[in-house]
Amino acid sequence: MTLPIVEPAPAPPGPPRIDAPVAAEWLVAFLQDELIARRGISRAVIGLSGGVDSAVTTFLCARALGPENVFAIRMPYRSSHPSSLSDAQLVVDALRIPSRTIEISDAVDGYLQYEPDADARRRGNVMARSRMLVLFDQSAKLDALPIGTGNKTERLLGYFTWHADDAPPVNPIGDLFKSQVWELARYLGVPRKLVEKAPTADLEADQTDEVDLGISYSRADAILDRLLQGYSDEQLVEQGFSPAEVALVRGRVDATHWKRHLPTTAMLTNTAINEYYLRPVDY
Repeated sequence: MTLPIVEPAPAPPGPPRIDAPVAAEWLVAFLQDELIARRGISRAVIGLSGGVDSAVTTFLCARALGPENVFAIRMPYRSSHPSSLSDAQLVVDALRIPSRTIEISDAVDGYLQYEPDADARRRGNVMARSRMLVLFDQSAKLDALPIGTGNKTERLLGYFTWHADDAPPVNPIGDLFKSQVWELARYLGVPRKLVEKAPTADLEADQTDEVDLGISYSRADAILDRLLQGYSDEQLVEQGFSPAEVALVRGRVDATHWKRHLPTTAMLTNTAINEYYLRPVDY
């Protein structure tokens, strides 16, 4: 009796790749155009967290504007892991940029004393928004533009605090998946420790992004890339992804669509800003 040949299940595709040298050159040109050419601003201020996203952003800004024009602000809360500060210092030392540490514990606790029952999610949102308050005030003091550090994966999955992480007006890495940020980090020479550490929002002890999300960044990036290309859930499963992980990613993208838009304005005229009135460059 001849046994039927069972074909092995296909291995799912990996995350999308980038040409790191070309991407770096383009993003440096983007920063120079958006800050210097369009806004007449030659300085940048960045919230340096000790993670790879803010590190890559800082390296790009240093190339675009010169290290002396990039200001790194570290904003720990009392529960922040000590390595967040020391890892951020590796970036400061590598680039020789001006930096400052501003503790946000008193500001955050000043509000949370009135909300003692706030859960971890609410407390984390207060911390994130407090950091943006500091960053924008420092930008006014330093005559520097705040630069965003959110990657494409987190933006698509809604894994950020609305009107906090997404608040800065310019973001050079917002169209890079997390796996591509790591790729670019290696090319730019970001300290190895930051590239290899487990990503974390550093809001709770031993918290990691991938545990929160329920999926690895590499796997999420591979699915997201194909969702954006128009593949159906069924086609993704045929390519080797599990139904559960496809549903998880699809569900997060659909449920957080509102976070990727400006506030919706009720239209009373045909000149409503953003809904109707746009500059030619906005089209």
